[in-house]
Amino acid sequence: ADSRALAEVASAATGNWVDLGSGGGFPGMVMAICRPDLSVALIESDRRKASFLRSVIRELGLTNATVIADRIESVDPLNAASVSARALASLPQLMAYVQRHLDPNGKAWLMKGRNWQAEVAAARHSWSFDLTAHPSSTDSEAAILEISGINHV
Repeated sequence: ADSRALAEVASAATGNWVDLGSGGGFPGMVMAICRPDLSVALIESDRRKASFLRSVIRELGLTNATVIADRIESVDPLNAASVSARALASLPQLMAYVQRHLDPNGKAWLMKGRNWQAEVAAARHSWSFDLTAHPSSTDSEAAILEISGINHV
């Protein structure tokens, strides 16, 4: 449900979408299903999870999704229009991964839990960025962070 909510919040997104640390496919696989107009790359370093993701893509006949079975920091920069992540890392650590794969004019869509405000404050010590926090539809204390204009300070 929270991944579907991301598809609604990011309804204006276009182009290529990269999901970092896709795991079982949330939110990247849901984006590929809900938004067949997007080209979705799922980065997952765990070979078993990557194999599962490939099986789901094949079984569902998704032509707009691919799996990159490698570490986020080892993948050549993808210059994505949108980057997403859910339950991957704290925001200060996540920002370097996002910046690596996000087009300078793109947006990150990060699903964060109850400590999202503290994570934003911690990230601002090393990063400057524009932020819009969208309330989660599944947890009143969580948020989908829409981040753009990312720069290391």
